[in-house]
Amino acid sequence: MNAKAPEPSDDDISASEEWLYEVRKKIYSRSVTGWFNNWRVFMVVFTQALFYGLPWLQWDGRQAVLLDLSTRKFYFFGMILWPQDVIFLALLLIISAYGLFLFTAIAGRLFCGYACPQTVYTEIFMWIERKVEGDRLARIRLDGSDWNARKISKKALKHGLWIAVALWTGFTFVGYFTPILTLAGQVISANLGPWQTFWILFYGFATYGNAGFMREQVCKYMCPYARFQSVMIDKDTLIVTYDTERGEPRGKRGKHVDPRAQGKGDCVDCSICVQVCPTGIDIRDGLQYMCIGCGACVDACDQVMDKVGYPRGLIRYSSENAMKNKWSKRQQWAHLLRPRILIYSALLLIMVGLFVGGLATRDPLKMNVMRDRGVLSREIPGGLVENVYQIQLMNTTEKARKIRVEVKGLEGVAVHDRNTYELPASTNILEPLEVTIPVDNAKKGVYKIEIIATSEGEKPISASSKTTFIVP
Repeated sequence: MNAKAPEPSDDDISASEEWLYEVRKKIYSRSVTGWFNNWRVFMVVFTQALFYGLPWLQWDGRQAVLLDLSTRKFYFFGMILWPQDVIFLALLLIISAYGLFLFTAIAGRLFCGYACPQTVYTEIFMWIERKVEGDRLARIRLDGSDWNARKISKKALKHGLWIAVALWTGFTFVGYFTPILTLAGQVISANLGPWQTFWILFYGFATYGNAGFMREQVCKYMCPYARFQSVMIDKDTLIVTYDTERGEPRGKRGKHVDPRAQGKGDCVDCSICVQVCPTGIDIRDGLQYMCIGCGACVDACDQVMDKVGYPRGLIRYSSENAMKNKWSKRQQWAHLLRPRILIYSALLLIMVGLFVGGLATRDPLKMNVMRDRGVLSREIPGGLVENVYQIQLMNTTEKARKIRVEVKGLEGVAVHDRNTYELPASTNILEPLEVTIPVDNAKKGVYKIEIIATSEGEKPISASSKTTFIVP
């Protein structure tokens, strides 16, 4: 009789590959259930429902969220942002930065573990991998087996699904910059432009490569956040922590056996916490920069503790000071409200207030007045002194406006010839503006004037700009 072949182990498989930065040992992460896993699933569903769904929403006959680079207009539901509104982009980036500082100071790499696109898409690709190839041991056996029809079919199905998700992701990404209904029609009719084709394939390839192959390599070597997170945490920051005092010395034992009677700690050395880790670290070795704070090891260890009849929390979210001083959860949470948290929170609230306040008080009519350098000042028939300007009017609303322009600040000053302009919805115009004063009122010098533009009809909007009037 032929002896039964031993099951392949991690080391038996050719999982050591020349990868981006070092010899990589392929990680076969094990599926896990629990409270933190439920939160990760929720964040995956929530973020991707937003990402994939927003481009399809319609608002007043157009795409609700559209970053139209060709016309330099950004549509966000009922609001249109122009290049002149770049201050809001700056504030949004500052808010994101302070939010990241705050979350990191509270609970380490919280963003990485639950909302980072790399984590989210890796979770999606790993879910597909598990559904097609099975959980950890099944994937190890499959990779260790010889190539045959079963292995080829499973690998082909997995990569086919990965490519489909990646291409759909690239299509959705481009749909934020090109109206997605138009883009879908171009795809169906095979009439895509070169730039749309490039970005769909490029973004799809990046998703396929990052989430399907590089995975933890991105978190460990390519992401700068892993490197500078240490300067944003302190001894009161909540991090995924292994209770060394309670768990050591670790070792195997029978079920429901008092570990102290055998001179052992609560850790049964099952290594399941390592098997579920998406970056392949052993949290029992202490906090490492590769830890993304996903809490998978917490869920796994709690399940093991339940099985052997020990209290939960051998691996848990805790702080260095809480572990050292044996604080209760109430004391631990009380120490979270420390000066840096209060400062970050105050700055974040100020920035959010400025952002929301700026959007709420944003002028729907914008005006810019530039002097015509070809004609600074001249006398014209009718006994008038004339200055010529170029006036730019911008209607940021989705309603056409009729704009009347008037001038103040100098006796007898008025708009000559044309003082009304038709301003279509969501557009801007650049027109000449002739301003005059009677020669009798003109004394040599430079005078300050104010040009005011006001819309006619119900709920008028207005804008003003100060400039100078030159009398030669």
